[in-house]
Amino acid sequence: MVILTLNCGSSSAKYQVFDWENRDVIASGVVERVTQEGGSITHNAKGKSEYKMNHECPNHTIAVELIIRTLTDPEVGVISDMNVIKAVGHRVLHGGNKFTKSVVVTPEILDTFREVQDLGPLHNPANIMGIEAAQKVLPNVPHCAVMDTAWHQTMPDTSFMYAVPYEWYENYAVRRYGFHGTSFLYTAKRASVILGKKPADTNVIIAHIGNGASMCCVKNGQCFDTSMGITPLEGLVMGTRSGDCDPALAFYMMRKTGMTVQDVDTALNKKSGLLGISGKYVDRRDISKAMEEGDKRAELAFKMETYRLRKYIGSYIAAMGQKPDALVFTAGVGEFHAGVRAEVCAGLEHLGIKLDPAKNAIARTRNAETCISADDSAIKIFVIPTDEELVMTEDAYALMKGSYDVHTKFTYSFQSKDYVNKARAEGLKKDIEKNPELAKIVATAPK
Repeated sequence: MVILTLNCGSSSAKYQVFDWENRDVIASGVVERVTQEGGSITHNAKGKSEYKMNHECPNHTIAVELIIRTLTDPEVGVISDMNVIKAVGHRVLHGGNKFTKSVVVTPEILDTFREVQDLGPLHNPANIMGIEAAQKVLPNVPHCAVMDTAWHQTMPDTSFMYAVPYEWYENYAVRRYGFHGTSFLYTAKRASVILGKKPADTNVIIAHIGNGASMCCVKNGQCFDTSMGITPLEGLVMGTRSGDCDPALAFYMMRKTGMTVQDVDTALNKKSGLLGISGKYVDRRDISKAMEEGDKRAELAFKMETYRLRKYIGSYIAAMGQKPDALVFTAGVGEFHAGVRAEVCAGLEHLGIKLDPAKNAIARTRNAETCISADDSAIKIFVIPTDEELVMTEDAYALMKGSYDVHTKFTYSFQSKDYVNKARAEGLKKDIEKNPELAKIVATAPK
């Protein structure tokens, strides 16, 4: 059985083709800078060289069509006929208060996603386009929606409630939902394995840092608190989102400038964050280059982002009420940007978080989990490459077989200390050939 997963983010479209019988990824890739200039696809097929091609993708429908063409391409593809795919798993950002776990997509469920897409203005439209585009190509297989918010359903009401009129919660489901749940689920479970602990005994703080970014306080293996709120706007400084700010700011700007509700919504979601502060940069690689060239606004954006991350770490240690086992970095920036990780951890030694600069500089791979904390750090610091696609694959398969349940009652393959991602294991060999020092910081489960 072959399962395809599609993860359409605000500016990217990731995909994976999984051979279930052999438990092996036969292809994976990402279309980057969707809706932005400079779009491209990076495609990795088992047994073939990496394939890259520049291709403008003004929307996610075009991105999905590009993925399908690449998968079936005679030269670089891995399947001759899309009919070999028996299920598709889709990441869906927001289901409002309608869903607490993954579901098989029906027309009624798609309508529900449309009803709440104002809660996820950057992602839900992309998710819907991804599902619709895939359904046109694969109309006769089940399409499964994996909820980004499901992981956070364990939050206590003191964490998810807002101090607003209670009727807003009763009548309009106003509450904190949280996002990046699939990534947090994977990294929390993998952290338990590396620490040699049961999930129920694991306490970690996870920083998922990509174009969108959020943090999660994981207490006893479950989400206790998270930085994003009713929408993905709250919390950290992100690529184009403001994160935390005074709610009255919107009213002030509307009075001062005549901005409409839609104008403010667009400004805070699409024109703020790193873009708003730097004036032109969203990608952290562009921010870093501009900083090296002396761009002070780029430097301010970098410092604001890392300061906000650092503040959340401190607050979550306080909220947890005990020393966490580990601080985890994940997602594109968290996995690859040593400068961001270093600045986030700077000055946290008094809390037991001590980074090893040499290890941190080496940790740059999607193919291994690494430990970058100093040997005498009271709290471990891990870089755990996320694998949302694997979670989506296993959820889709379990939904088809009728064995799926909430994560506290369901065991994933990657929770085993013997779990091996074959594709990543092969990739790691190549990474170590290029950088032998990497082998010294690979984190593995205790024997």
